[in-house]
Amino acid sequence: MAQVPDVVLNNGVSIPQLGFGVFQVLPGETQQAVEAALEAGYRHIDTAAAYRNEAGVGAAIRVSGLPREELFITTKLRNGEQHMARSAFDASLAQLRLDYVDLYLIHWPVPSQGRYVEAWKELEKIQSDGGARAIGVSNFLPQHLEALLADARTTPAVNQLEIHPSLQQAAAVEKSRALGMAVEAYSPLGQGVDLDHPVITSLAEQRGATPAQIILAWHLAQDTIVIPKTVNQARMAENLAAAGITLTAEDVAAVSALEAGNRVGADPATAAFTQL
Repeated sequence: MAQVPDVVLNNGVSIPQLGFGVFQVLPGETQQAVEAALEAGYRHIDTAAAYRNEAGVGAAIRVSGLPREELFITTKLRNGEQHMARSAFDASLAQLRLDYVDLYLIHWPVPSQGRYVEAWKELEKIQSDGGARAIGVSNFLPQHLEALLADARTTPAVNQLEIHPSLQQAAAVEKSRALGMAVEAYSPLGQGVDLDHPVITSLAEQRGATPAQIILAWHLAQDTIVIPKTVNQARMAENLAAAGITLTAEDVAAVSALEAGNRVGADPATAAFTQL
């Protein structure tokens, strides 16, 4: 099994660089999927209140018998609950049946709501109270980061963004890293849209790897944290094995040249859904 490296966050907490995401995993299938992921060797699981599958994640953790300190668990604050972050967080802990999470994120800025700075202050309290080992944000563009930090005591440890070869969000990535935040990629394969590109398939053939492994190795080579999602056990193992693939600088540059502004998810500048 390939050794998954850790990324050390700005507060000293370590996060496995390759994790398992449960976005779009049905609640009734989540426990089985996470059990399989843990058995395959994943130790970093990413969920969210909005996915409505935190209970399945928690059940899998309990069944696994793995020591809690060996696991890294992330969940996220729903958009429509930014005004009640503490009670929303407590509800997530109850669903997970955990005493703490390793990372708690504001899921989207929802700038039209104007509440993410207020929510961040509550996340700072949650962290200081021991509820979360690290706190961060998701889908925050440079302007959202600047507004947040103008009135924050704590710099987010992570900014989780939609990143894949055809959407790299360079401005948000560069801003996050300049401020000392780790960058985490969700939909790291572009929900499949980038897998058939000739550059990717050619590199996969050259390396004796799958296209998904090439894209994940590209993320890892840039110190980006990745959380691919699959309910297929063979693909779970394939994705995890990407940690053992080394790309050359030329390979990384060839994949980076595929930027096309191809956003699969919502635009953080305008997204305004409540997730309730």
